[in-house]
Amino acid sequence: MKHSNISIFIPHIGCPHKCSFCDQNTISGAQHLPDGNEVREICTKALSEVKSPEDTEIAFFGGSFTAIPRDYMLELLEAAHEFVGEGKFRGIRCSTRPDCINNEVLSLLKTYGVTAIELGAQSMSDKVLEANERGHTAEDVSNASRLIRQYGFELGLQMMIGLYKSTGDDEYETMEKILEIHPDTVRIYPVVILRGTRLAELLKSGEYQLFGGANDEREYYDFDDVVDVAASMLEEFEDNGIRVIKCGLHASEFVEKDMVGGFYHPAFRELCESRIYNHLIWNELFEMAGMNRPQKYVKEEADAKLQKLKGKYTIAVHPSCISKAMGHKKSNYLDLLESGIDIKIIGDESVPKYKCELRR
Repeated sequence: MKHSNISIFIPHIGCPHKCSFCDQNTISGAQHLPDGNEVREICTKALSEVKSPEDTEIAFFGGSFTAIPRDYMLELLEAAHEFVGEGKFRGIRCSTRPDCINNEVLSLLKTYGVTAIELGAQSMSDKVLEANERGHTAEDVSNASRLIRQYGFELGLQMMIGLYKSTGDDEYETMEKILEIHPDTVRIYPVVILRGTRLAELLKSGEYQLFGGANDEREYYDFDDVVDVAASMLEEFEDNGIRVIKCGLHASEFVEKDMVGGFYHPAFRELCESRIYNHLIWNELFEMAGMNRPQKYVKEEADAKLQKLKGKYTIAVHPSCISKAMGHKKSNYLDLLESGIDIKIIGDESVPKYKCELRR
């Protein structure tokens, strides 16, 4: 069953810190504080429209939910809890900071039907967390994750790519540490720099560089490389049974208006999934031809050997992944066709997601 959320955005009122990248009003589009009655109105309307409420959660996003004033948090929870139960929504989801989780808070959330908690980890490098004024440590993320699991909540973790002072090694280390924690869900957010944030100031001054140079430790040198990094993480999480429920900041007129830099595309996840299948298909082609699998820029490395690969092939993928295998705007299909490789993509339930089988 496909999971969905009824998203209710809470402006930036609870968080005790102003992180380098943060402008929640722009990110969420939230300009006012919803009260309990507004939550009831949203839920009543959604309950009449959602096809599978039993697979849907009421989700409080946008700020650090467990850090907002307690009376206000209870008002929102009480209103939402009225819509949880048999014939209603599955539960309540909220996002918060790792240092805003404790036994008392978790007991309270459990009482009001909260089923899932997402933590904004962002990085598992203390150096990066400090540089971006997060106000918590990697150990806080691990401790909060353990507590959340002990109380029986679904655990989600959020990470960012490209933060100030972060290197490619830092980001892959973050991925590895998240894999060790093994949350139920992950969100991957390549950094988007918004007007009025500290990152915007650092970018303007030249102190913060988005792309690496010859002597830089960054793994990416243009937007295409960022897609490669995010795609490899998306594939790794999914292969390890961790659902990636978001990859890239959601499309928003507010973000596009206030963005001054960063790695934003309204279909970022689609680009990543296209890249995964591009690599999978090329690697399968090389394996069938008895050649070593190239690690990156497969087409460029293959140019001298394309004659051996040319021909017609059938690619089997999971039925839900046919469009992903075709590529964003059919980019994979056209890329292969340009190289003299004519493919037909078919659906096969026996093929796992993010895998493919080459048949000739």
